[in-house]
Amino acid sequence: MEGRISGKTKLYALIGSPVGHSGSPAMYNYSFAAKGIDSVYVAFDVDVEHTKDAIAAMRTFDMGGMNVTMPCKVETAKYMDELSDAARIMGAVNTIVNQDGKLIGHNTDGVGFVGNLKDHGIEIMGKKMTICGGGGAATAIQVQCALDGVREISIFNKKDSFFERTVHTAETLMKEISGLVVNVFDIDDMDKMKEEMATSDIFVNGTIVGMKPMDDQSVVKDVSAFHKDLVVCDVVYNPVETKLLREAAEAGCKTVGGKGMLLWQGAYAFNLYTGEEMPVEEVKEKFFS
Repeated sequence: MEGRISGKTKLYALIGSPVGHSGSPAMYNYSFAAKGIDSVYVAFDVDVEHTKDAIAAMRTFDMGGMNVTMPCKVETAKYMDELSDAARIMGAVNTIVNQDGKLIGHNTDGVGFVGNLKDHGIEIMGKKMTICGGGGAATAIQVQCALDGVREISIFNKKDSFFERTVHTAETLMKEISGLVVNVFDIDDMDKMKEEMATSDIFVNGTIVGMKPMDDQSVVKDVSAFHKDLVVCDVVYNPVETKLLREAAEAGCKTVGGKGMLLWQGAYAFNLYTGEEMPVEEVKEKFFS
């Protein structure tokens, strides 16, 4: 690392809190070195109250870019000069690109999900998707899949503080994208979920259900809802195989875990930063195997 840092080395960073566990610095620094790019990536623990200061510092230091994790994604959007379509619709930013002094906010979470599907040979154009959740990851998936051409989305969410926001997202997407159908249902209505899954091509768990210590739980209570033509995806990656994925596989479904979503959202951000492709296969083997 020391040998490749110069007076011209470009700085990139992750902000959010906590960030000490993040694998992003290792992944990006490995990729910079592999591609011979004179850049370095670090992590800064920043709470939401200091997000504005962090963005101001990015401008002052002329940083090349920045990734943003919780709890700073929504706050960050307020200080951008421009937003991508996904970031604008979501009102949340997880990747900032400094383009000659103009800060452009993107959200690559949904792109990471779509990229992970493509890596497993699955296309979403013209498909119907049923998804559980109304939080950040689920919303990113809903927005990106809508932008990328799904024809219908059925969203199941708890009737809590996120429910009205989910309804608003659904209404916004239908206004933005001609012909798209988006419906929102109560996640506790298992009969309705089974009905929607029966006519879906892709089912997604976008909640934390199934993550340790809830690894004995699944958003799908009735395993008869699975059918062999259904692709079942989970954003949870710890454990790698959730109860949802295990039961779906036993029912004959193709399954896609959540770990690859992290890889592909990082790969997309790397391309936004550098204009080059991340060495994905090397990164996959070194950090995601």
